[in-house]
Amino acid sequence: MIRWTGLWLRRGVKLLLEDVSAVVHPGEKVGLIGANGSGKSTLFAMMRGALQPDQGDFSIPASWRIAHVAQETAASESSALDFVIDGDRHLRELEAAMEASAAPDDHALAELHMAYGDAGGYTAISRGEALLLGLGFTLQQTKQPVVTFSGGWRMRLQLAQALMAPSDLLLLDEPTNHLDLDAIVWLEQWLRRYEGTLVVISHDREFLDAVCGVTLALENRKLVRWTGNYTAYELQRAERIRLAQSAYGKQQRDLAHLQSFVDRFKAKASKAKQAQSRVKAMERMTLLSPITESSPFTFKFRSPLSSPDPMLILEGVDCGYGTGTAQARTVVHGVDLRLTAGERIGLLGANGQGKSTVIKTIAGTLERIAGTMTAGKGLSIGYFAQHQIDMLDMDASPILQLQRVAIAAKPNAAPPREQELRDYLGSFDFRGEMATSSVAPFSGGEKARLALALIIWNRPNLLLLDEPTNHLDLETREALTLALAQFEGALILVSHDRALLRATTDRFLLVNEGRCTEYDGDLDDYRAWSLKKTAAVAKPVVAIAAAPALVAAPKAAPEPKSREQRRVDAASRDALAQQRKPIEQRIRRIETKLAEAEAGKKKIDAVLASPDIYDDAHREKLKQALIDQAYRLRDIEQLEAEWLEQQALLERAA
Repeated sequence: MIRWTGLWLRRGVKLLLEDVSAVVHPGEKVGLIGANGSGKSTLFAMMRGALQPDQGDFSIPASWRIAHVAQETAASESSALDFVIDGDRHLRELEAAMEASAAPDDHALAELHMAYGDAGGYTAISRGEALLLGLGFTLQQTKQPVVTFSGGWRMRLQLAQALMAPSDLLLLDEPTNHLDLDAIVWLEQWLRRYEGTLVVISHDREFLDAVCGVTLALENRKLVRWTGNYTAYELQRAERIRLAQSAYGKQQRDLAHLQSFVDRFKAKASKAKQAQSRVKAMERMTLLSPITESSPFTFKFRSPLSSPDPMLILEGVDCGYGTGTAQARTVVHGVDLRLTAGERIGLLGANGQGKSTVIKTIAGTLERIAGTMTAGKGLSIGYFAQHQIDMLDMDASPILQLQRVAIAAKPNAAPPREQELRDYLGSFDFRGEMATSSVAPFSGGEKARLALALIIWNRPNLLLLDEPTNHLDLETREALTLALAQFEGALILVSHDRALLRATTDRFLLVNEGRCTEYDGDLDDYRAWSLKKTAAVAKPVVAIAAAPALVAAPKAAPEPKSREQRRVDAASRDALAQQRKPIEQRIRRIETKLAEAEAGKKKIDAVLASPDIYDDAHREKLKQALIDQAYRLRDIEQLEAEWLEQQALLERAA
């Protein structure tokens, strides 16, 4: 198990942990939570062995294999798939050992091949591809060099590499930051099946609820263990605070009653002894401290100055890049949308399908390729882009940047008073010197809050928010959720935070395969659809198992059909048969090849089962048989994966 005992830890002059004692048992899935800067990442560094405590003990089983996500990705020319498989270092060492010598010892080579098979070497390609496909890569992208991917996609590669590594302890620090909702849903399923010990830092409450059964909370320099997921932690903590406040109040009333008795009778001879006994009772009391919870951070959106209805009408709008050039590329075709006052829409869809492209087109930062877009009179848009914090002036203070926004919005009006600006920034928790300091040293969450404050200043009546919760901690996310729920204008939101989507949107649009259409379902429906879609594309690694036959309940006799209905049914069956025919032919060809490959493997197994093959006289024959066996196993694995893919296609065509 992982154990902290009487542990103290400082970073510079800041005390992060004070006399901490806690345990994590093998196989537990733990959510590590706490405010930004409370020491979560420092605890991870300690678990990786990169940091030692100043005082106290920390222990972790020496035999445990630890996997974590590296923070930087080298600009490698190797393919994405090879990069992910590199996460299994033992496997790569076995491959190097098998290729190291031109004339290896036959018995040693045989043992290497057996070890390679035991380590999952013959399924490594399929497992690596399944990880990449689950995290949103296409099959074509798995072959691309790592150097061709952007920063966010490289972080996905690092995550896939960590998941590929065999491990007893998996440490994940904000794994959902660079993932879309589809990839998060897939990752939840993967982590639920993970058999080792998991410790994850996350600000996504639904992700924590879905994955974790234990919560470790960094509170007031203590590490407190709570049984249950994040929601259970909130309920238990609230109840503990209520009980502590009740106990403190009762003790204060008891003390007041005792003190009252002492004050009244301490000078009276007949009561002096009783008064003295009460003084001693008060001295023996263990005084409880009052519960001084920090006030939760909150803010609110300023009321819009107008509310046109309809706000915006899109008719046949093509969204894309390179408008007016020969290289124009349409990403989403024919968007039709009528946005009314106060409407709240969530955009769903995997990364790369065009959600941000639609948002940018509505915001006007991208020109539409075709179609018409009509704005209501008085429409005022507040647009928060995915990389909004990169647009801040890092050398300027919050108050200076707010002054610029205010003057740009009303260049002919008198600039707002400094106190007005300070009061406004104070509502976003930028107070005192923080309002006049340069932005550069701010945390990611503080920069995101400032970016939101600058956008809201102009009192928009339509908010376009593209992943606004990136870099925000749980407290600020909840403040944003509450503020958006009370916002009086219209909203279009792209977010992988399901708690935010559930609380602030009324309907969903699905951006998928070049179209933006109404999605008739909720987030649970979308989750099921996303998992089914990923399963149909990814190559399963599990062996094919025959499902037990089920006894069907007797069916009622069908009612007779009309002649026209029988004709329609016959035409439908013919069309379906035409659609299924090429798939069934491919399945038969794969089954033939699979039978041939398995027959060939049986012959090789028979050769390797003979004791004579290991004589010195048959050294070359043994070597060739082992190589042939490896190739046959690879062929069988690939054919089985193709067979499963075609079966999935056949089911979809049913």
